[in-house]
Amino acid sequence: MRAEQKRKERRTAMLMWGAGGLVIIVLVGAVAFYLIRERSLTSLSEVATASYPASQHKETKISYKETPPMGGEHNSIWQRCGVYDEPINSEHAVHSMEHGAVWITYRPDLAKAQVDKLKQLAAEEYMLLSPYPGLPSPVVASSWNNQLKLPNAEDPKLQRFISKYRNSATTTPEFGASCEGPNSTDKTAAQEPIPTTAPKSTPDTMATPTPSS
Repeated sequence: MRAEQKRKERRTAMLMWGAGGLVIIVLVGAVAFYLIRERSLTSLSEVATASYPASQHKETKISYKETPPMGGEHNSIWQRCGVYDEPINSEHAVHSMEHGAVWITYRPDLAKAQVDKLKQLAAEEYMLLSPYPGLPSPVVASSWNNQLKLPNAEDPKLQRFISKYRNSATTTPEFGASCEGPNSTDKTAAQEPIPTTAPKSTPDTMATPTPSS
C-alpha cells in the first residue's frame, strides 16, 4: 500500500510539474509573441533615406525629387514650426527640417478625426504639420534625409519616427538652430508664394551731365 501511495504521489507531482511547465511555456510564448508583434508594428525598416547635403539656399521655386521633399536645396527663410491648415512652401519646410523639425503632411481629404490626431502629435517643439495635395499615402512623416509613408494617423510607427528624428543630434545638419526666430515665416504657400524666377536687377539710372554754360 505504501508503494502504491508513493506511485500516486510521484504521478501527482509529475502532473503538477508538467502543468506548471506548460503554463511557463505558454507565458513565455505569449510574451515573446507580444514583443515580436510590438517590434513589428513600430519598426522603422520602411523609412526611406537620402543623402542631401545641407546649407544650399535658393530663392526661387525648387523642383524636388520626392513628394514631399526630405532634403536638398531650400529657401533661406525657414517655416516657423507649428500647425498649418493650408499647404506651406516646401522650400521653407525643408529649411525647417535642416534645423531639426519633423514635417508631417497629410492628404487634404483626410478625415477630421485623423487630422485632429496629427495635431496632437504636432503640438510640440520642432514639429510641422500641413496638408499636402498629391501625397503618395494618406500621411507622410519627413525629417532631413528620412521619410516614412503611413496609412493613417494611428500607426504606431509615426510616434516612433518622431521620437527618433525630431531635433536629433545625429541626423540634424544644423542641430540647435531655432525653428522660430526673425528669419522664419508663418505664411502659407498661398499667402507668400515663392517666385519661379529670380527678380531682374534694375540698373542704376545714370545721370545725364548738364552742359556747362
